[in-house]
Amino acid sequence: MNPATAAENPEIALTAETASDPAPETQDGRRLRGDRTKRAILAKAVDLASVDGLEGLSIGRLASELGVSKSGLFAHFGSKLELQLETVQTASELFEEQVWQPVADREPGVVQLVALMESWLRYFRDPDNDGGCFFSNAYHEFDARPGPVRDAIAAQKRRWMAAIVHHVKAASTRGQLKAGTDPEQLAFELDAVGSLANSLWQLENDEKAFGRAQTAIRTWLHASATASGRRALTAAGISC
Repeated sequence: MNPATAAENPEIALTAETASDPAPETQDGRRLRGDRTKRAILAKAVDLASVDGLEGLSIGRLASELGVSKSGLFAHFGSKLELQLETVQTASELFEEQVWQPVADREPGVVQLVALMESWLRYFRDPDNDGGCFFSNAYHEFDARPGPVRDAIAAQKRRWMAAIVHHVKAASTRGQLKAGTDPEQLAFELDAVGSLANSLWQLENDEKAFGRAQTAIRTWLHASATASGRRALTAAGISC
């Protein structure tokens, strides 16, 4: 094993040494350690796929990056397709952790909707995401490639859009958005703004794109808000 890789990925190093570890261990302990190891492996797979694409991801490449043997990874993934699908699932879990969980405690309604969209904008620029947003890249890579990988990517996109619609409806239910506001249309527009900002960031390294996106999101929601919604936004320090 590559010593530097082992130091950077202690869970992976731990697993590589299991065969020589004589200490007894419970079945639950082994399962927990195995789960942590697989999560560390898949997090690395997400990083690689964000840069090189899911088609560029292979068990051999992943093993090389981690400094472990291919045979060790075959114990976790029986095929490239299985690796790709589990990478998509892990990327979905990481997206939830990095985008949704930081705003889960915000005031439900229009305030939480703005917080969610701005958390998404921050996620695009996270320096830990080597290739930018995993899913933005995957959408383009697989939009014309039918099969289980595209199905998994499309399912994540549907979940994201459904989440925005849910928060728009929650704000409407609280009387914070004007009557007649179309949740699906507003969700479409909010997603389009963030997606464009990310494209400008990736293609042009445009530092201003996210500021423009934030202004657009706040302007639209202030314009769509009722007096109650605008008070909630103002109280939360969310201005146009």
